Amino acid sequence: MKTDISKQGLDVKWQDMTLGASVVSAGGSTQFNTGEWRVDTPVYLVDQCKQCLLCVPVCPDSSIPVVKGKRTDFDFDHCKGCGICAKVCPFGAIEMRRGVK
Repeated sequence: MKTDISKQGLDVKWQDMTLGASVVSAGGSTQFNTGEWRVDTPVYLVDQCKQCLLCVPVCPDSSIPVVKGKRTDFDFDHCKGCGICAKVCPFGAIEMRRGVK
């Protein structure tokens, strides 16, 4: 019996797991909402953003979507609130606030 992580949820019984709970299928943040444990939340200040997109490549979770060459609000299902985007923004268009959105 192999454990396919993409088919697991809270309703999986221990009898349906492999010995040692071995995981044989990969999973990723696109499959799982990993932003639930965020402590600080980035706030996108649209009026201050100059669309330089410097924040996009530094996001370790790819949580800053770009649509038609312009960044949009954060993907909070995957953002962990690390604050790297706020540090790199030269225009102060991202500020970190305590709490989960």
